[in-house]
Amino acid sequence: MPAMTTLYKTPWGALFRQRLAAAGKPPMLIIGAIMRKLIHAAFGAIKSGVPFRPELHLGE
Repeated sequence: MPAMTTLYKTPWGALFRQRLAAAGKPPMLIIGAIMRKLIHAAFGAIKSGVPFRPELHLGE
C-alpha cells in the first residue's frame, strides 16, 4: 500500500509512474519498481540521518 500511495498521491511518485508507463512498462512492474525505490530511499535516509527530500527524486 505505501507503493500505491506514493505512485498516486505524491508528485515524485506520479512522475516516476508516468516515465515508466511511457516506456511501455506493465503496471505490476511499475509497482515493484516503486517498492524498491522506497526501500532505497528509506534506507538511505536512516543510514545518513538526513531527512527524505523528494525534490532530489523528481528528475530521475
